[in-house]
Amino acid sequence: MLKEGMIVGERYEIISRVGSGGMADVYKAKDHKLNRLVAVKVMKAEFSEDKVFISKFSKEAQAAAGLAHPNVVNVYDVGEDNGIYYIIMELVQGITLKDYITRKGKLSVREATSIAIQVSLGLEAAHRSNIIHRDVKPQNIIISTDGKVKLSDFGIARAASSNTISSNVMGSVHYSSPEQVRGGFSDAKSDIYSLGITMYEMVTGHVPFDGDTTVAIAIKHLQEEMESPRKYVPDIPYSLEQIIFKCTQKSVERRYSNMTDVITDLKHSLVDPEGNFVTLTPLASHAQTVMLSQDELEAIRDGRSGYAVSKKSAPEPAYEEDEDIEEDDAEYEDEDDEDEGEISSKLEKAMTIGGFIIGAIIICILIFFIARAAGLVNFGDADTDQQTEQEENPDEVVDENGQVTVPKITSMTEENAVSVLEQLGLVGSKSGEEESSEFPAGTIISQSIEAGEKADQGTTITYVVSTGSNQLSVPTVTGISQSEAEAKIKALGLETSIQQSYSDSVAIGRVISVEPGEGTAVTAGQTVTLTVSLGEENKQVAVPSVLGVDEATAKKTLNDSGFQVNVETTSTATGIAEGCVANQSIAAGTEADPGTTITLQIYHAPAATPTTVPDESNAQGTGTNTGSWTCNVQLEQPQNYAGGPIRLRLIQNVNGTNVETILLEGQTVTFPYVLTAAGADAVETGTVYLEEMVDGEYVERGHYSNVPFKQS
Repeated sequence: MLKEGMIVGERYEIISRVGSGGMADVYKAKDHKLNRLVAVKVMKAEFSEDKVFISKFSKEAQAAAGLAHPNVVNVYDVGEDNGIYYIIMELVQGITLKDYITRKGKLSVREATSIAIQVSLGLEAAHRSNIIHRDVKPQNIIISTDGKVKLSDFGIARAASSNTISSNVMGSVHYSSPEQVRGGFSDAKSDIYSLGITMYEMVTGHVPFDGDTTVAIAIKHLQEEMESPRKYVPDIPYSLEQIIFKCTQKSVERRYSNMTDVITDLKHSLVDPEGNFVTLTPLASHAQTVMLSQDELEAIRDGRSGYAVSKKSAPEPAYEEDEDIEEDDAEYEDEDDEDEGEISSKLEKAMTIGGFIIGAIIICILIFFIARAAGLVNFGDADTDQQTEQEENPDEVVDENGQVTVPKITSMTEENAVSVLEQLGLVGSKSGEEESSEFPAGTIISQSIEAGEKADQGTTITYVVSTGSNQLSVPTVTGISQSEAEAKIKALGLETSIQQSYSDSVAIGRVISVEPGEGTAVTAGQTVTLTVSLGEENKQVAVPSVLGVDEATAKKTLNDSGFQVNVETTSTATGIAEGCVANQSIAAGTEADPGTTITLQIYHAPAATPTTVPDESNAQGTGTNTGSWTCNVQLEQPQNYAGGPIRLRLIQNVNGTNVETILLEGQTVTFPYVLTAAGADAVETGTVYLEEMVDGEYVERGHYSNVPFKQS
């Protein structure tokens, strides 16, 4: 086990362990070269000396590294560091589908279908690269936090080839196909079977086959018919039920031929839930469930069918391997090293079983034709009977004029129609394609010569092929998260475009509106625009600057911006005029909520106490003396005085009323200045304000309190 802080491959720093499987541990790490978080899958130490095991570990990396798809966990790097074999993968933050089903009990039909489509897209990409997963199950499907579905852990996948045999490797027994259980050939259709079991679990909440032991479950896959999901979900759409049935057929030939067909039907089911468009191949006698012999049952129990049964630790979220059936820790033999005698024994056994099956088929065919000749068996519609008769007796359908009756080929697939026409000596030629809501994609809509008419052999019958219906409707997505909305829309074959807007009523990250509107008819591939909420709009306001502004103006400016104002005074300031703002509690330019209280400090020079001059003969001033009550004081220079002309104003309280007297105006004086001035009768004190002329206006520079007046 790696420890936190260890460096792997000289660039990947281990952060923590996030999962463990039968062959490897998974760690969260930081890629210092590309500065990103990654997942590091490290082979367990006990297997590092096993060359065969190392080879399989490398094959896993090579297989997965060849895939680059949004629905597959990407592999970035693979390497070895001092005996530590590792794979560097995309780190997906999310939850496994297994845990998601456990939490919800079961999924809605639309949600299950959307997940199935995304998994199918990942498998389709893998199959096109000749990669078979062989371990498709909810534990290996991750739903990321942004709603993306990703297929992970190609732990037992191998590059498919013409001689691919499962050997001693198989996935979880709950999701394994019958051919995997038998230990035989497995291909893309094995993944389709496992996907069908996974879809069954998504819509019902449990797997179709369960038991006390892995052997018991494996035998059920081989011998028992699966109960319809409708038993547990009565309202399941008919089309989805049929898709699950077709995916999980025990006979490989009766399943979907490829993932593309699965995706097509899943998308069709969203548009036409109750449609009867899923074609199930009739069950032939050779495709009936085959009961296992006692030897075969014992072979499964003993692990001789190509896999081993073992127990392991509990599954870890996001990156895990199955806890039911895994590669036997003691059996990792390569196909090339298998015992020659065992191959011969298997071949002999296969030939024997094949002989019995072929004999049974021949007997069934003979019985069928005997019964048909006797008139005991008659099935199929008139078109089928006509086709069969024409195939068996081609000479009888040509009349004396060398003409044949044109068959009905509408509703047929193009391949079948051409075959039917060729049997009659006619030629089929496609003249075009058209959309159709009546005829499924790939079937024939119309033919140039109507069914039942006569035509010479060699005549060309042209036909038009349906492309299906492109008419879709925009689903209901308002109020749900962006990731959920995108998944629902993309599942219909539509594209999405995202816009963002503030909203007081819709939570952040959820859809406010959709364009075109919900329920609007759209065509496949059309772009649907989602408007996603950014939450409540940022209503904060930048605080304006009011430094150096007079108190009244500052209050008005802040109030107009939506702020409350609190006023304090200060006697300390530099370069600030009397009565102006020396400081504001919230700096200018700061974003603040409307209604916030901002405290202003208004500068007022400290009140000067004038010095009484006892002898009026020393006075410099000549203030007007109009009464018997006068002052004779010395005024010191105010701090902010710049040497300009001044005005002196005397304010006295006379019988409760402030009375102003101009003592001096427009003169330049020298400080200290001796002021001799007359005041109101019988008023002993007053306040003298000194103002300096600045740009044609008087600005207060200071004031002198408690100026004494005496009766002369």
